[in-house]
Amino acid sequence: MKVALVAFDFGEYSIRLASALSRLATVLLVLPQPVAAPYLSELDPRVEWYPFDKPRLRHPRRQLLLARALIRRINAFAPDVVHLQHGHLWFNAILPFLRRYPLVVTAHDARHHVGDRTSRKTPQAIVDFGFRRASRLIVHANQVKEILVRECGVLQDVVDVVAHISLGNTPDDPLPRDEEPTILFFGRIWEYKGLEYLIRAEPLITAEIPNATIVIAGAGEDLDRYRRLMVHPERFVIRNEYVSDDVRAALFQQASVVALPYIEASQSGVLPLAYKHMKPVVATTVGGLPEMVDEGRTGYLVPPRDERALAAAVVRLLRDADLRRQFGLNGRRKLDEECAPADIARRTLDVYYRALDPARSHAPTAAIHEERA
Repeated sequence: MKVALVAFDFGEYSIRLASALSRLATVLLVLPQPVAAPYLSELDPRVEWYPFDKPRLRHPRRQLLLARALIRRINAFAPDVVHLQHGHLWFNAILPFLRRYPLVVTAHDARHHVGDRTSRKTPQAIVDFGFRRASRLIVHANQVKEILVRECGVLQDVVDVVAHISLGNTPDDPLPRDEEPTILFFGRIWEYKGLEYLIRAEPLITAEIPNATIVIAGAGEDLDRYRRLMVHPERFVIRNEYVSDDVRAALFQQASVVALPYIEASQSGVLPLAYKHMKPVVATTVGGLPEMVDEGRTGYLVPPRDERALAAAVVRLLRDADLRRQFGLNGRRKLDEECAPADIARRTLDVYYRALDPARSHAPTAAIHEERA
């Protein structure tokens, strides 16, 4: 099996998936240099990487020249399957030029998130065009599948649910370091992430745990409006910037609880990171989050836009170190059982075989393919 894995974003996800697939198939990874750079140490040497510079969307000539170069490189590789990560304004437009190859698209989100200005640079209609051209679609949650079928006109039988691959590296120190009560909010900061409700929950949390601190780490929208909501600004540590892998690991290691107060979601790459670092989570009952959070085992689920329920769940975990450790162990176990790269690669390869042969309902790759030496 020869697979051309194409992505314009999702750097860590794409590199970890390509590396895991390279033990089962021959993989060409088409990924921008800046997107790949922070994660190149994780790229398996068996993967053939084709780096490129990603022009701005508003530069059509550069985009068309890039599109021509990508088509030539993919044709030279002659893949059995092209696997696209979500889609791209200009690349989706050239998909008809690659129609000789079965197309698999991973739909990381069925619809643009509330307030996510970056994703909205590619109109939803262009994203949907790619979804409809796909021979098979991969999603990370059943809720995303339902939206694709209901709102995009995608046939249910061509959508496969494959868990989000495990992100991050296993910490050198397996024991959590959470001496001080710390709540971590990590990731892109857009309206749909519900940061407002974590800020509103702070006075309720610190009324019970006076020395608790909320760490906000990630780039996104301007934080001025969030700062105005803070009753006790001194209880917050803010890193409104790109966070390197080393800093990310330290933040998760030092956290007591990871909070995902989203008001809308598909799935989240933050959950695998929390589980990797054996951290309990408090998340909302939106999108695919309930599919990844085992209530009362790896964390707690609360209604969206409910700062009182959010605060109560956080306080419950901050008060009980043994409970946090048990939830953290359960999360690591869940990650290893459901999101291990080798397992995700085998399930993804099954999807490729279904794309090659639509009549095939299952391709037992574990039985017919051995890992490449």
